[in-house]
Amino acid sequence: ELLSKRQRKKLLKQKQWEEQKDLRRQKRKEKRQKRKQERQSKLDSNNEGNDRKRVRREVVPSTLRLIVDCSFDDLMVLKDVKKLHKQIQRCYAENRKAFHPVQFYLTSHGGQLKSNMNESNKGWVNWK
Repeated sequence: ELLSKRQRKKLLKQKQWEEQKDLRRQKRKEKRQKRKQERQSKLDSNNEGNDRKRVRREVVPSTLRLIVDCSFDDLMVLKDVKKLHKQIQRCYAENRKAFHPVQFYLTSHGGQLKSNMNESNKGWVNWK
């Protein structure tokens, strides 16, 4: 069958791609192992353990209180309620990671915000 020059080039590139698949896979595997070894050597040099995690006893609670009043969600469009939900999630997550977490309160939590949180994130019920 007659193939155009462009089709022959495409077939050639596809063959090369298939032939080099194992090589690419091997390179990715070596790269992953190298990163793993670097992390392991970093952990060995740092006796405290993983830098991303911290021991809970280092946390010193703050006396500050953060109160978010959610009573105005009936005046918001659904898009704004979703944005508020994301902001509250982010505040909660960052507060949990903080070395001096504040006391975090949600007041007048109901209406659109509560229904949105129930359907997109059922885990909020377990928040402390």
